[in-house]
Amino acid sequence: MSAPFLELQNLKTHFPVERGFVFKRHVGTVKAVDGVTISLRKGEVLGLVGESGCGKSTLGRTILQLIRATSGAVILEGRNLNQLTGDRLRRARADFQMIFQDPYASLSPRMTVFDTLGEAIRAHKKVSRRELAARVSRLMSTVGLLPRAMKKYPHEFSGGQRQRIAIARALAVQPKLIIADEPVSALDVSIQAQIINLIAQLRREMDLTLVFISHDLSVVKHLSDRIAVMYLGKIVELGRPDQVLGKPLHPYTKALVSAVPIPDPRRESRRKRIVLSGDPPSPMNPPVGCPFHPRCPYMIDACKAQLPSLTDWGENHFAACIRVPDIHAL
Repeated sequence: MSAPFLELQNLKTHFPVERGFVFKRHVGTVKAVDGVTISLRKGEVLGLVGESGCGKSTLGRTILQLIRATSGAVILEGRNLNQLTGDRLRRARADFQMIFQDPYASLSPRMTVFDTLGEAIRAHKKVSRRELAARVSRLMSTVGLLPRAMKKYPHEFSGGQRQRIAIARALAVQPKLIIADEPVSALDVSIQAQIINLIAQLRREMDLTLVFISHDLSVVKHLSDRIAVMYLGKIVELGRPDQVLGKPLHPYTKALVSAVPIPDPRRESRRKRIVLSGDPPSPMNPPVGCPFHPRCPYMIDACKAQLPSLTDWGENHFAACIRVPDIHAL
């Protein structure tokens, strides 16, 4: 088998917590990403799901070196990005880009679309003014916008159009990897479908590798080749969409899937909803053993002492739970 295109090896991103204004003292550590190991092949779309605060966005920003990892490795086409600094990291950024959640906040209100896209191009390549205008025009057309609108400012566009501009900016340097962090959650439902279809089209045409972060399981199912479920900084389940959403193995994934409404009143009324007790533990003080055990309805004493590894339970369907055989026998 060929080497993975992107590989995360025991990746950890921890944030120190300090108190005091003059004499600061260390009082704890927030373990936002805590030992993630996963690999992607070229052209694959990985859906990353989990409740707010589980570490999804931090993981995406750590991959792109917007946040530096505490330990572990981010290996992109054989290069450990964690070891790159200065000019080497700046040159490498042409290979990976990000689409942020809020298109208005991620675009400068003082820059026209031409300046926004042109700045990204000039940062990695010397081009003439005429060639720059041609490339910006092609980018506008690629994402479904009229090139003549390139002299407008972000506030003159709708939310969906602004997100298309953000996508164009990510594509400006012809990246190989894109992290899309909740790219449609701030948009109306009718606009969401347009952006999702655009991302799917660009992925096919440009052979992009994509990490798609979202709360919406139906969107992730539509776009992804595999889905990774994250809880308290760890991957707890990984597999194809039909496996993870159709036959979830981990109790946390089961609860997530049960919360998705079914557009059929009769089926919805008969369905049993799994309601988890308590709140998610603090990433500053994660529980010993399985991180999910304080809220798990299948918890036994072994769960309090043993940290489960991500295990293949058949057909490349992975779950970090020691009770998978018992749960499915119930």
